[in-house]
Amino acid sequence: MWWGVVLLWMAGIWYLSAQPDLRSSFEQDFLLRKIAHVLVFGGLTYVVTKAWAASGWRQSSAAAALWSLAYAMIDEWHQSYVPGRHGSPVDVAIDAIGIVVVAGFFLYTKHRPARAMTKSVE
Repeated sequence: MWWGVVLLWMAGIWYLSAQPDLRSSFEQDFLLRKIAHVLVFGGLTYVVTKAWAASGWRQSSAAAALWSLAYAMIDEWHQSYVPGRHGSPVDVAIDAIGIVVVAGFFLYTKHRPARAMTKSVE
């Protein structure tokens, strides 16, 4: 199931990247688009991590981070062929912020020490 979600998520990114102009009428359009980069690629990292984990891959968050970063580069390359768009290494770096945050969250929650369950004696 998770691999289907991954494919849909990637198809959504591909579709949006193929649009000649995604600008909005908001005054803060530039900031909103950069936040969208972080959220979209953080989301991709999340669903890829879940897919790898469901497949039994022990290093699922690391694999997902590499997968997502590779797709971020492919996405920017793809955009360089879309009229009115351009590929940007800066956008890949912005995508990487979402990737690192989500992969880091998974690594943190996987490796944090378990809290001892103790009863307090009063």
